[in-house]
Amino acid sequence: MKSWKQLIATVFAAVLVMLSAAVTQVPSQSPVEAPTGFTTPSLSPGGGPGTQSVSNGLPEPAGDTFAEDQAQFEEAEGVDSGLGPVYNARACSDCHQDPVTGGSSQITEFRVGNLDRHGNFQDPTIVINRGQTPIPDRSLVNDRAICPEAQERAPRHADIHALRMSLSLLGDGFVEAIDDRALQSIAAQQPLLSNGRVHGELIQVMVLEAPGQSRAGRFGWKDQHASLLSFSADAYLNEQGVTSRLLPTDTTSVCKTTTDPEDKPEGDPGVADIDHFATFIRGTMAPPVDTVMAATPDARMGQKIFMQVGCGICHVPAITTAPAGTVINGGTFTVPEALGNKVIHPYGDFLLHDIGTGDGIVQNGPPDTANKLRTAPLWGLRTRARLMHDGRSTSLEDAILRHQGEAREASGRYRWLNDRELHCLLTFLHAL
Repeated sequence: MKSWKQLIATVFAAVLVMLSAAVTQVPSQSPVEAPTGFTTPSLSPGGGPGTQSVSNGLPEPAGDTFAEDQAQFEEAEGVDSGLGPVYNARACSDCHQDPVTGGSSQITEFRVGNLDRHGNFQDPTIVINRGQTPIPDRSLVNDRAICPEAQERAPRHADIHALRMSLSLLGDGFVEAIDDRALQSIAAQQPLLSNGRVHGELIQVMVLEAPGQSRAGRFGWKDQHASLLSFSADAYLNEQGVTSRLLPTDTTSVCKTTTDPEDKPEGDPGVADIDHFATFIRGTMAPPVDTVMAATPDARMGQKIFMQVGCGICHVPAITTAPAGTVINGGTFTVPEALGNKVIHPYGDFLLHDIGTGDGIVQNGPPDTANKLRTAPLWGLRTRARLMHDGRSTSLEDAILRHQGEAREASGRYRWLNDRELHCLLTFLHAL
């Protein structure tokens, strides 16, 4: 009788073939590897933000440059330019700057909520300004404000509390370029591979720049956005308090001195900040592996063990983006050559799963997503000091052992690894 490792290896090899056929599209030309690198260093003003950065080749709007996009991403807002009234950070890079601009950080976001009498999650009302001003339907509690009267605090009745780490945005232009059908195929194969135990959920969310149009969510811990422009506009409003053409109304008017919308096209190309942000993210390269460590025999063996224990069911090792020319985001964006037909290695599936660490918050998804979170892509893993959505895990071992629920079997197989196998697996993960 075959051992569980042999059985898993045999089954997984067969399913990988199915996944490859489902996920990898076959356009007129063969797919090529996406460019990788940490190529957006954060420089002081004297060095010139973005002046040493290299993009993935994404074409820029007339009069714009990748350096200017990064400079806008790093620019700190002030009260005079629309900061607040409630906010978490003054610049996008405050939350996305490890190890380069666009990466992750130690910053956490604070969300709250409560259950109604039927057990369904509901966004609470946050009251500010000495109890005089309500902010309804608000799960996000901003840690900062431009005046004492606007400072938010968790309501007493909101007994669901959650912290979320900022996610890396590097390589997300390729993620945006993944066809919905590729994600649907991954979701459909997961129950077959796991005897029904793993079943990632794909949700459809509205595309802000295409009213009435929806697409498979893939950005944020709850897959609450499908496009990088929508994601940028949401973060600009909710993390910095700056309104735009897509979200033109501020959270509150307490202490506010500027007029909505605050983000207006500027300069010769007439590009708004949210467009700079989205273009910058789309232009970043995918996070690279540590090629020296990844080439070692231990890391190569660790990669095989990673697949054998079942981690690759959710942490999918390779996905191919849609062909160049594919129209996405409700007809508002066409996949360019720089992003199209590229093989990426995110070690993620961009689907929602319940692995026992859910935060109880519902965003843009159905009620059953309350305790589900997006699979954390493992590319760039070696650059993160705090792991999991809440940052509570400070070691790979702890993060793996916290995987229960849908991932219970994979976590259980991890416990049965001998010392040599464990060393090889961790070596592989440290190379990502």
